[in-house]
Parts: sequence; structure tokens; C-alpha cells
Amino acid sequence: MSRKPIIAGNWKMHNNCAQTIELIEGLKQELKDIDKNLLPEVVIAPVFTSLYVADEELKKCGCNKISLAAQNCYYEPKGAFTGEIAIDMLKDFNLKYIIIGHSERRQYFNETDEMINKKAKAILENGILPIVCCGETLEQRERGITDSHIQSQITKAFDGISAEDTAKSVIAYEPIWAIGTGKTCDSIEANRVIKMIRETIKSLKGDMAANSIRILYGGSVKPETIDEQMAQSDIDGALVGGASLKADSFAKIVKGAMAKAGV
Repeated sequence: MSRKPIIAGNWKMHNNCAQTIELIEGLKQELKDIDKNLLPEVVIAPVFTSLYVADEELKKCGCNKISLAAQNCYYEPKGAFTGEIAIDMLKDFNLKYIIIGHSERRQYFNETDEMINKKAKAILENGILPIVCCGETLEQRERGITDSHIQSQITKAFDGISAEDTAKSVIAYEPIWAIGTGKTCDSIEANRVIKMIRETIKSLKGDMAANSIRILYGGSVKPETIDEQMAQSDIDGALVGGASLKADSFAKIVKGAMAKAGV
């Protein structure tokens, strides 16, 4: 079954409003001469304070080659949750995706699998799609529990979510030891883990969900690595960190996924 690739740029805590506009303008320029049908799905995830200007910038000239994502959300619709952002508030912007469960959220902000599951359900109920992150630490890999750890993360993240909603969702496999370190998980090994994730979805939700859900690789993705990564059978794109902060490098990664975009 063909799955349209996704190249998603997670800008993390970078770029004020002016820098966001500049980066989007640069990216639009890099992609302007390419037919949208030949491109993978291109997604950017600015910080909350730049979502408005990002949305406005993408509306200019009817740019339809780039979709917008938020980096996080809270699962409650409203209330005394200082500093949190409700999904209904994020719907003020033309969001297609919300990233949840990123390793930095788990590590620095103590997010649990149960919280991520609540977020995934709330996101889907609001008509947006979750990008659910999973992955192992270096210690977990060295202990030989990569597969069991990730299987547990996926099982808990999609608990109580229908096969149909699972099929529409996105998963990003991010070996934590490769994020921001310059190290990249070997493409064959990354594909093996992603295939294991797909088999986990199959056992939980059935063939349709497993064949439809798109699973991305994230972990120091660079223009130099994207061709080999996209050549793998089960890698459906990339969640890009640092290399998405410059229009030219991010565009090279997008273009590197074009061969698979036509499947």
C-alpha cells in the first residue's frame, strides 16, 4: 500500500515571529517551482508564539505546499492549568498536526505514556492528527530492550483509539541517543525498528491501520542521510530538528523524499 511521505520540521524553542516569517519565506522560495503533487507532505512546527504569523504567512499567495503543526498541547479543554494550551485554542490556526510524546517532553517535563494517550485522544476528537513520538535511550538500547520499550510506548499511546483513527495518525521513531548528537541510527536498523512498530500496530489494530499509518524517522536527519533513509521499505519520512531551521537544508531533505512521494 502506498503512503505519502511526510517531512516535518520541528523547530523546537527557536525562532521569534520575524525569524519564523523569514524561514517560511525562504522555504516557499526553495519549493516554489515544484509541483505539489511531486512533493512529500511538508510540515513545520513553530513555537506557540509564532503559530499566528506562520499561519498568516502560509495563507499568503495561497501557499498549499506546507502544513502547520504545533509542538505540544494539553488534553483538558479549559481550566486552571497555568501555562498550558488547549487544543481548541490551537484550532484558531490552520493546524493539521500536533506533535506529542517527544523525548524532550518525556525527559524534561516528565510526560508519561498515560498523558500522551490522553493527548492523542483529545487531538483526534478535535479533528487534528497526532504525531506520536517514541524511542529508546542509549542505556535501553545497550540493555537490549529497545523493542519491548517501544512496543510498550505504542501500546499505551494508542490504547482506546480506534483502528480508523490510528490509521490516520503518524508515529515518529526517534532513537533518543541520536537526537541533537550528530549521530544517526543506521538506516537498516531504523527501518527494522519502524517495521517492528508497524507489526505492533498490526497486532493491536489490524492490517488496515498498520498498512496506512505513516511512521517517520527522527534523529539528526540531514540532507546527507535522507536518500538512504527514504530508500528503506518502511520509513515514511522524517521528523527533522536542527536541519529544518535553515530553508536550504530543509528543502534539500524535502527534495530527497520526492522519489518516494510519487508512490
